[in-house]
Amino acid sequence: MSDVILSMGSNIGNREMLIAGAVKLISERCGVVAMKSSLYETEPWGFDSNGMFLNQIIKINTELDPTSLLENILQIEIELGRNRTKPRTGYESRPIDIDIIYFSDLIINTPDLTVPHPRMQMRRFVLVPLTEILPDLVHPLFKKNSSELLKSCSDTSMIEKYPNS
Repeated sequence: MSDVILSMGSNIGNREMLIAGAVKLISERCGVVAMKSSLYETEPWGFDSNGMFLNQIIKINTELDPTSLLENILQIEIELGRNRTKPRTGYESRPIDIDIIYFSDLIINTPDLTVPHPRMQMRRFVLVPLTEILPDLVHPLFKKNSSELLKSCSDTSMIEKYPNS
């Protein structure tokens, strides 16, 4: 059984419903959802968009290997309206985005998957909800916990706890 941290974001459509739907499908297909952060409303990171994001971090316990988990997550994104068929020229608005942040303490670097997520330490929309639920979780490469990564993060983008989350 592996502990996995997933980050979810949505800025198109019914954002709350899409994130809730992703959590439901992840719990049905990928593993037990052991922890969930609050929802956070955040500015787009790395691109301009009129739509604010909702973001959430979840921790799951899974029997899946990293490749199988990734395949399941990509399928869930498609079912919730994500279109990855067009050529990507950078970040863009999307109904749902699910990233593997940590897979236990594994370090994975393949053409399809890099874990820990290579930009997580630069993103408050990942670090704030992660610190909410797992402040002492240590990054296997940087040897800093979530709270320390958040304190040293230079990202100044807006992030607010979403009402009623």
